[in-house]
Amino acid sequence: MVDFVPGVNILFGKNGLGKTNLVEAVEVLSTGSSHRTSSTLPLIERGQTTATIRANVADDAGQTTTYEASIHARGANRARINSGSSLYLRDIIGKIPSVSFTPEDQRLVSGDPGARRVMMNQAAALLEPGYMQTLQQFTRIAKQRATLLKQLNANANNGQPMDAVLSGLEIWTGQFIEAGVALTRMRAHVIGLLAEPFAAIYADLAGAGEQVTLTYAPSFDEVLMFDDPHPQISEHFQRIYPGEMARGVNLIGPQRDDMNLELTGIPAREFASNGEMWTMALALKMALFEIVRDRLGLQPIVILDDVFAQLDDSRRTQILDFARKQDQVLITVAAEGDVPDYESAHRIDVSTLAEPASVILPTLGNLSDSRENESLGKYDGKPAVDSASVERKVS
Repeated sequence: MVDFVPGVNILFGKNGLGKTNLVEAVEVLSTGSSHRTSSTLPLIERGQTTATIRANVADDAGQTTTYEASIHARGANRARINSGSSLYLRDIIGKIPSVSFTPEDQRLVSGDPGARRVMMNQAAALLEPGYMQTLQQFTRIAKQRATLLKQLNANANNGQPMDAVLSGLEIWTGQFIEAGVALTRMRAHVIGLLAEPFAAIYADLAGAGEQVTLTYAPSFDEVLMFDDPHPQISEHFQRIYPGEMARGVNLIGPQRDDMNLELTGIPAREFASNGEMWTMALALKMALFEIVRDRLGLQPIVILDDVFAQLDDSRRTQILDFARKQDQVLITVAAEGDVPDYESAHRIDVSTLAEPASVILPTLGNLSDSRENESLGKYDGKPAVDSASVERKVS
């Protein structure tokens, strides 16, 4: 059994003991996904079919709410609040908001668009009601449309009839556009919210001499140009139909979105130094923290997952100064000495925890308020153990 307390919590222990699994469970409970994968399947222990995260969350008034999330290898991921009726996992997203700082954060600037789409999805899941439902619907439609494109290509090559498949493709394309436009509009809103605080925080961290900008680069750029972009997107699909059928993939849509990060008007991924990229990544996550706090009226949990070895002294100091001001912080390090001393920090030696098949994690204390309203893999040597006053069981 483990309890997280208000303030700073430091989880230490050698690699492979499951430190990241613990804080990742908080992230999944918070956002419905992990920063390291676009699918929840790698969160389940190899050979198992389900992983469960259970968190007892205490608010400032002392009232405790139990949140439970069940991650399934097949079928929809589910959730419960206080052992009540079964909900979809998306129904509890945002009730325990968190922002994670990880070694992979530099990829938000230097990496491929997939890393930035993961952040867009996590941010929008917290800030846009109904976002996860729309994303899941779009993903299902996109898979079906891609299947029909492959079938059309096979039929054309084999001389088989194509009329029925073409009729089906027309229907699915209409649904693809409808869901894609909705997703694009929500992402545009979130990036718009992040842009100003991101620039201000970067200037504060790096000095006023450098300016950064954050803009949205949607595949459906017609959404930003027309009040009703459906006809223009439909025409776009007609132009690229031969290429889509030949390749059997959806060539445009939100699955190809990106964010543009520029430093003094130049693409940061091409010209920024390693230090500048790290500062931009820190500023982006701090901006997300600020927007989530202000719009939800909740103080997000801050997760610092093994980031100190990646940062120089200056940036380590900046992120620690930021963390000290927050209500609850979860820090993972390989050794206690890897993080500067916090006299009042709650220290957890992960090697002393009970065996991982049934781990009770802690109470996430001091949330400022309470809000009612998916490739198998082995990760860190242990199952994705839960979090946050969290009892996590793998069945």
